Amino acid sequence: MAEDSEAEKTEPASQRRLEQAREEGDVPRSREVATFTVLMAAGAGLWMTGSGLVRQLSAALVSGLSLTREQVFNPDVLLTRILVDVVQVIVACLPLAVAVMIVALASPLLVGGWLFSGKAITPNFMKLNPINGLSNLVSKNALVELVKAILKTLIVAAVAWLVVLKQKEAVFGLVNEPLKLGSAHLLDMLAMSFLFIVGALGFIAAIDAPYQMWHYANKLKMTRQELIQESKESDGNPQIKGKIRQLQREMAKRRMMAEVPTADVVVTNPTHFAVALKYVDGAGSAPKVVAKGTDAVAAKIRELAKEHKVAILEAPALARALHKHTEIGDEISPRLYAAVAEVLAYVFQLRAYRPGGHYPDRPGKLEVPDDMDPLHPASQQAPTQAQNNTGANP
Repeated sequence: MAEDSEAEKTEPASQRRLEQAREEGDVPRSREVATFTVLMAAGAGLWMTGSGLVRQLSAALVSGLSLTREQVFNPDVLLTRILVDVVQVIVACLPLAVAVMIVALASPLLVGGWLFSGKAITPNFMKLNPINGLSNLVSKNALVELVKAILKTLIVAAVAWLVVLKQKEAVFGLVNEPLKLGSAHLLDMLAMSFLFIVGALGFIAAIDAPYQMWHYANKLKMTRQELIQESKESDGNPQIKGKIRQLQREMAKRRMMAEVPTADVVVTNPTHFAVALKYVDGAGSAPKVVAKGTDAVAAKIRELAKEHKVAILEAPALARALHKHTEIGDEISPRLYAAVAEVLAYVFQLRAYRPGGHYPDRPGKLEVPDDMDPLHPASQQAPTQAQNNTGANP
């Protein structure tokens, strides 16, 4: 049961799924809306331009049939006359054709919007598979289309019947009207009947448009497993990302360890903390932390320092304060200048020591502010003030 529930497509389509569908030319479409808008535009155009269109077409017909004997037997004159009549018919129908074309191009904006996709016109021979064709004939979508077709037929037939009943007397009265007046009256009745019948299709379109949107969203639904897999593909596999972060930490650690031999002194806790400091005389900057760590990393820093003869000084409070308040590559806090200055002075005296001379005295109790030592109670009481002070520039 668990596997069945996970296989159900219960999750809405992700943005990536929707974008992929659009790239493949798959967007919601309602043929009923397109048909309704085009037919309504054509009917409205006939309603507004019908009388003028009839006059122009009548004039073209009269002109085409009014030929003298000389014109009939003169190919050049006859061809010219035919071309003039054809152009006259085209000009008469052009406004209506342009209006219908504009509406046909704009109708996709109502449902789905415009879409230009090369994949949609790429030949797909799987669509020629007769098995797939038979399965489509008995699908849910085919049943819906059948119901829509029956509903359209019933509605159009009912509206047409009502229109005919309403205009029955007017149709019978056409025989008593003059030819031109009766023709115009007949055209008006046909146009009005057309608009009523096409207007009935608006009811079908109003139902079909929301259904197509729902059907499209339901078709693109995803299972939870598909969402998880897509998230992995988009954001990266968590295991791979964790491995990358581990490699990045190892590379940063190796770069840090490479800086230890260049340090001037390593301040220790003595076992839990180790901070390597470097000072460039004349650079106009404060000493910088080039490496720091705790426990195993601290032991490695001390080992490298001994290997490369870098001075090591046990100053627990100073080591803890430097480790907590200074990042690698940053200058030390101004509040630790005095303590670090004593340490560096001791280191430089060691470098200048020669046998037979006075051996430098190790620094005594270094002045480390209580609120900067993470083990001192004062640092627990005012952590915000201590953090703000560490960010000051000299």
